[in-house]
Amino acid sequence: MQNLPTHIAFIMDGNRRWAKRRGLPRDYGHKKGAEVLADTIKNLANIKEIKFASFFAFSTENWKRDESEISAIFSLVDEVFSKFEKQNLNIRFKMVGDLSKFSPELQQKLIKIEENSKNNDGLTVLVALSYGGREDVVFAVNKLMKAKKSAVTSEDIAKNLQTACAPDIDFLIRTSGEMRLSNFMLYKLAYSELYFPKYAWPSFNKKRLLKALKIYKKRNRRFGGN
Repeated sequence: MQNLPTHIAFIMDGNRRWAKRRGLPRDYGHKKGAEVLADTIKNLANIKEIKFASFFAFSTENWKRDESEISAIFSLVDEVFSKFEKQNLNIRFKMVGDLSKFSPELQQKLIKIEENSKNNDGLTVLVALSYGGREDVVFAVNKLMKAKKSAVTSEDIAKNLQTACAPDIDFLIRTSGEMRLSNFMLYKLAYSELYFPKYAWPSFNKKRLLKALKIYKKRNRRFGGN
């Protein structure tokens, strides 16, 4: 496949609704969503034209959910990365967001995964955890202020974001039919192509990934030009 996005991103929405429609416990929806996340990363790693993939796993606003749901999500995050840690995959992982809010054990595991994969030169996977797009811009500005830079440019901010290791997002997929960005990587989404399929994240699979990429290939990206 040609003319594919260099950087593809996912807002993985609809786990709870998927479970509810099937009369299943809420946590089962998150479990299925975690399995789809792992499968999607593996599928993307086999498409050499795609160099970066970002996943919105847990937002700054998600802390408003009840403690039992948050605990279940974190357990699944731990489980997913424990499995990747045991596999010899040429994937580089980068965690973005405020990891300080997580337990020391989970923080250490996420840091270890980053460290152990930093020399891999295949797909780079950004996992947004306790992440907010506005907060990312504030992070960059504060970093620049510490450097005492007098005149800040757009390029300066881009270089100092938590997500600075990846280029702008070419293609964003948000499942479940919701048509909003929910404070996800706002700076990198300036000229992204957007796709809002109605099915929930647990229903995403390789066939639907390939269909989405075919839709992207038909888009005419003009970046503000004619």
